[in-house]
Amino acid sequence: MKTALITGASRGIGRALAKKFLNEGYFVIGTSTGGKLSYENENLASVQLDLASPGSIKECSNEITALGKKIDILINNAGIWAGDESEEESPNEVRIDWLRQTLEVNLIGTIDFTQRVLPLISESGHIVNVSSRAGSLGHAHHANYPDYKISKAALNMFTRVLSFQLEGKGIIVSSVHPGWVRTDMGGDDADLSPEEAAEPIFKLATSDVETGQFWFNGEKFQW
Repeated sequence: MKTALITGASRGIGRALAKKFLNEGYFVIGTSTGGKLSYENENLASVQLDLASPGSIKECSNEITALGKKIDILINNAGIWAGDESEEESPNEVRIDWLRQTLEVNLIGTIDFTQRVLPLISESGHIVNVSSRAGSLGHAHHANYPDYKISKAALNMFTRVLSFQLEGKGIIVSSVHPGWVRTDMGGDDADLSPEEAAEPIFKLATSDVETGQFWFNGEKFQW
């Protein structure tokens, strides 16, 4: 039985992905900031992870290591958007407090966690970083939510850097744009349900694709 490790598995895309992998016969390790998931399965293990806390990242990686499983697929799904578009004060301004919060989770914590669990990734494994078209330089058409955009652009660079670091080791590294999804972050007017967004991400994660690329719906997406 193959194993998928999914961060942010308590809701939204992460939850939909966890359920998809379980239905496809995977053992799933799902993380959440509270350490609990609202669904159960005999092939599901839940672990507490707060990507803003170095101590939590270390403890989580230790708990996952103690499970004694090789990770076939790692999906770095957990992320935040610290800004608030409803605030009247300069929605295009780079707020340093928001930027620090966002980078800590979406970039620094994600890199720290990935590096700690990297020894557990199988030789034919796949690391998928859930990014966004907001992180694409080709889609930078306005200055809204700049902290989020900056974090996802940096996450895309991590995908590229890690793919070069793992060159020749058989591990694929990908970024993926999930689309505009009806989640707490995406809002009620978004195009896709979490389940609809999870389908192409699952297909990507389980496919032998070119490493170090940015994907959307099975096609390469512009950086």
